[in-house]
Order: sequence, then C-alpha cells, then structure tokens
Amino acid sequence: MLADDLRGMFYIGLKDLRAYYFKPPNISWGILFPFAFILAFAIRNPGDLRALVPGLLALTLLFGTSSMEAIVIVFERRIGALERLLLAPIRLPALLAGKLLGGMVFGLTITLIVLIIAFAIFGVTNVNWILLALAILLSAAAFSALGAFVSVAVTEVFEAQTLANFIRFPMMFLGGVFVPVDLMPLALQIVARALPLTYAVEVLRAALFGGAWTDAALDLLALAGFAIILFALAARVMRRWVE
Repeated sequence: MLADDLRGMFYIGLKDLRAYYFKPPNISWGILFPFAFILAFAIRNPGDLRALVPGLLALTLLFGTSSMEAIVIVFERRIGALERLLLAPIRLPALLAGKLLGGMVFGLTITLIVLIIAFAIFGVTNVNWILLALAILLSAAAFSALGAFVSVAVTEVFEAQTLANFIRFPMMFLGGVFVPVDLMPLALQIVARALPLTYAVEVLRAALFGGAWTDAALDLLALAGFAIILFALAARVMRRWVE
C-alpha cells in the first residue's frame, strides 16, 4: 500500500508539472511578479537592497507554489479528472500529497533561479546553508498546502483565484516583506503572527544573514505546523466529497 501511495504521489506530481506548471507564462509570472513588487518598493525607499532578499525569496515561494496549486484541484474537479484519480489504488492523503508535490517542485525551481540571481548580485556571505534549505522546503510545503486548501474550499476556478488573492495580498504587506513586523502597530503584529509568510521571511533572513538556530527554531516549527494543519484541513474537505 505504501509503495502504491509513493508511486501515485510521484506520477500525480509529474503529471501536474507537465500539464500545468512548467509553462512559459507561469515561469515568467513566478519570477517577475515578486521582482516587480520588490523593485517598486526599492525605488520608493532606496536603501540596503540586500535586506529585501529574504522577502523576495518568500514572495517567490508564496506565489510560485500557490498560484497554480490554488486552481488545479478545483479545475480537475470541474472537468471530471479528479474523480478518475480518486478511483486509482491510492489513498486520499497520498493523492493530495501528490498535488502538493507539483506545487512545491515548481515553487522550489523558481525560487532557486531567484536565489542564484540574488547571490550573483549581492554575493554569498554568512549563509547558513542547512537552515536555508530547511527554510525553503518548509515554506514551500506550507504555501503549497495553503494553495491546496483554497482549491478544495471552492467549486469554481474564478472563486479559487479570488480567494487566493484575498489571502495572499494582505499577507504580502503584513508578513514583514517590506516593513519589519516589530515596527508595525501592535494589532497588526498580532495579525502578522497568524500568517505563514511572516515566519518564512524571518527564517530566510536568519539563514541568509548568519542568524542562530535558536532564533529560527520557532519559525521552522510554525511553518511545519501551518503545512500540517492546512494539509489536514484540505484532506478533510476532500474526504467529504468522496463520502
């Protein structure tokens, strides 16, 4: 059974990458959109551009993993493709994990490109590579799970796009990408602490600028918690469809 689940996860993720993700519009959107926002902020408030790199990576992960993830499941449900997958000899959590795998791989690929560009411009100093890898992986898992939850929560593609943007855009401005959370009013700080992007930015900043593991432990645990909770919620909603 486990072997069937793992095999099914691999082929579902591979099918989604080929059918939905690795298309020129998606690649350009995933790279250029975060760059455009960061550039707009940098022009408005020029300063230490290197300090914006953690936010740039976090935004790339957020939009790279969740943009298509938020519509793939609801789209396949509308055309009947998801029902055919449900008939396969694979358990529901493994099927959903395969869907998340596609979003994660795409988001990680786009983020790697942005990371290479950032290192080429700003250089590589004081980087904690292990912490950086964990930060990127857990952030990708959390954001992909967020996209999957959005996708199963609605019945139309346009509803998924609207709901995803309703969540992502406020998160982008409250997650510490442009303004440190500590400088926000107390009420906004409380809201920011309920957003996965906040923890992604903080742990990426620690990894890139020589932060200690003790500073990043809470952020890593929070991202893992978001990934698990959102995955469980998405699986619960999908199980209701089957029942």
